[in-house]
This record gives sequence, C-alpha cells and structure tokens, in this order.
Amino acid sequence: MHFIVHCVDHDDALPLRLTNYEAHKAYLAQARVKTVISGPLTADDGVTMKGSCFLLEADSKDEVLAFHHNDPFFHAGVWRDVSIHPFLKRVDNRV
Repeated sequence: MHFIVHCVDHDDALPLRLTNYEAHKAYLAQARVKTVISGPLTADDGVTMKGSCFLLEADSKDEVLAFHHNDPFFHAGVWRDVSIHPFLKRVDNRV
C-alpha cells in the first residue's frame, strides 16, 4: 500500500534541517518502510528547503506513523505540520 507524507517546516527550521540532514538521509536509507520517492519541498525560489514530501510503500498506516516518529527531523522538531494519507497510484511515468 502507498502513502503520501507531506511535511511543512516551522518558519525558523532551516538550521535544524541542515544540522540533521545527514542523519535523516541515513535513516531513510535503512528504514523498514520503502521510500519510493522523497525530497524537500522548496520556497518559490526552487532552492530554499521548507518541507518534505514522501511517497512510501508500507503494509499499514501504523507502520508509516512509526517510521515518521523515528525520523531525525521529527526528533529535532523540524516539521510544523504533517499529513499522512493512503495513496492509490494510478500513473507512474518514471523511467
């Protein structure tokens, strides 16, 4: 089953994000939940990171919640708002 996790940073979270970025990437690489696609949301300049978006594959929403609550960004308090939704993938144009 697929899930979308949409996270918006606190307004002043960029330093926290940058400090915890390597730990966050390492966590994603070893997590039991499969990350299909992930990356930072940016400001209109296309560069300044201000959130995160994940397309995850997991057996249940509980598994996704556990994954989320163990993320270094979660522990550092980077994200202000988080929404997690089941997702029915209909089109996938990746090569």
